[in-house]
Amino acid sequence: MYKALIIDDERPVRIAISKLGDWNHFHIEMPEMAENGREALEKMKDGSYDICFVDMQMPVMNGSMFLQECAKEYPDTGVIVISGYDDFSYVQNAIRCGAVDYLLKPIVKSELDLAIEKAIRKIHPDADFSSDSADNNISAEDVIAMIHNTIDKNFRSSIQISDFSDKYFFSREYLSKLFKAKYECSIYEYLIRVRMEHAKELLLDPDRKILDIAQAVGYGDTNYFSKAFRNCCGITPSDFRRQNNCGE
Repeated sequence: MYKALIIDDERPVRIAISKLGDWNHFHIEMPEMAENGREALEKMKDGSYDICFVDMQMPVMNGSMFLQECAKEYPDTGVIVISGYDDFSYVQNAIRCGAVDYLLKPIVKSELDLAIEKAIRKIHPDADFSSDSADNNISAEDVIAMIHNTIDKNFRSSIQISDFSDKYFFSREYLSKLFKAKYECSIYEYLIRVRMEHAKELLLDPDRKILDIAQAVGYGDTNYFSKAFRNCCGITPSDFRRQNNCGE
């Protein structure tokens, strides 16, 4: 799931944005809130945000100052300016600092959702949010089950979590955390575990060369395979064979 932060000193505005955005459609967690730019930057130190909504006129640290700091420290964050001022200098500054859109209060839901889509496309340029897209209805739990099944069936291939995060619009960090919570190991650890279980079966055949076995479970050379096997199983492939009376 993506994370969003609403930065505005007016509580009614923060609530309005939180109620108007189609968060589920865009796979965004319910936004967190801050009352000014300084508070927002403090929050951003503790956790990354994919999207920020920021007012221009705020006490302590206004929107212009926040935009400058955010552009330097968090250039990948999609910033959407929310302002009650149709001021050209504000718009100029927002564009100069990389804001993806500039919306005027009162907020219009359709305009807000379009701005959110722009911000998401900054992260995933090929994102498809068409209403008839089946991918938009897939939950994160469905995606991690797909990753699990893909590893079981295609463990010999190079499997990248970004292939799933890019296609289904969930962050890699979120999918990784969810996978570990459900299966009690990381995605990489599970891939290694599956590969090594298959490697053990192949090693029981004394006629199979270790290089062939390494390639059969997704490794290009014996050194990398032997290191991964030892880290996972506590012994080398040759020692495993000797323990099981399979030669070497």
